[in-house]
Amino acid sequence: MFKNNMLRFFLGVVLCWLAPSLQAERIKDLATVQGVRTNQLLGYGLVVGLDGSGDQTTQTPFTVQSLTSMLGQLGVNLPPGVSLQLKNVAAVMLTAVLPPFAKPGQAIDVTVSSMGNAKSLRGGTLLMSPMRGADGQVYAMAQGHVLVGGVGASGAGGSSVTVNHLSVGRISGGATVEREVPTALGREGHITLGLNTTDFTTARRMVDVINEAFGAGTAISVDARTIQVAAPADLNGRVDFLSRVENMEVRPGEGAAKVILNARTGSVVMNQSVTLDNCAIAHGNLTVTITSEPVISQPAPFSQGQTVQTQKDKIEIRQEKGGLTMVKGVSLAEVVKALNSIGATPQDLLAILQAMKASGALRAELEII
Repeated sequence: MFKNNMLRFFLGVVLCWLAPSLQAERIKDLATVQGVRTNQLLGYGLVVGLDGSGDQTTQTPFTVQSLTSMLGQLGVNLPPGVSLQLKNVAAVMLTAVLPPFAKPGQAIDVTVSSMGNAKSLRGGTLLMSPMRGADGQVYAMAQGHVLVGGVGASGAGGSSVTVNHLSVGRISGGATVEREVPTALGREGHITLGLNTTDFTTARRMVDVINEAFGAGTAISVDARTIQVAAPADLNGRVDFLSRVENMEVRPGEGAAKVILNARTGSVVMNQSVTLDNCAIAHGNLTVTITSEPVISQPAPFSQGQTVQTQKDKIEIRQEKGGLTMVKGVSLAEVVKALNSIGATPQDLLAILQAMKASGALRAELEII
């Protein structure tokens, strides 16, 4: 039982690390061009047309304030003191990602999230809402029909069933770019490449590959993450140059031995550089079981006592036999086999790996998330 659980446990999370580290990869997969980046956009708006599943306006006054302000801009002035009882309107937050080199008129996707107590955004329509960047400027305008991937149903008795989230939706191409973000691409005579992972070996090999193709001195490594590449002066030549550079293949350096463990879910990922020194592990489980049974206490006849109910607790402590196991391994496969051999469960794995790290038997960095 333990072995089957551990095999399933490691199979899904370790396969991505088994590919040979000596395989060459394209530069576009290992690094990004400095300045060519996305930008986050944020907005606030109203979704209308809901089938009675909108905000309860008595608990979300900002929905009523927003609707009143919007109607005033459209020329509809409500008398003072009017209390709007709305069920088909919901206040939402809008988020989007502005891609690099986005031009005015280009459409981008928008995520719509309820910020009040609306039960569902299904079937609603987002009214025209501005989306701003970190500098406070409006970069896009969003509007459109909200598509919700969830499904919900409720009965007259109060029971309900919900699949996925009904309070978050998406508008495909729902925002139109209104302002362009200027991107400086090699205006200083060189282009800067930033490695996705800090590694001196990968940086040196990338510089060697670029210099071999374009001549010595074309690329220099500033540090383990930054590479400066001399670029052509004209725009067309610079784009062609970058196209050739990003498709070059580089053999990245081998990553440091590392084990990442999620203490909440018990998920573990180890790369192929993880090894073990010879060590001995004693593994056993201590189980404490507490059961409670109701006991009825009946008074004696003619005693004028009362019948009462008490609890009878039973505590049982059971300790499974834990043997001392010799564990040694020089590869990832042998490490997994050794952990399976002692019947380690995900709950036990955290303590085992911490003990191995403290004793020096685990030759890898242990990161707990």
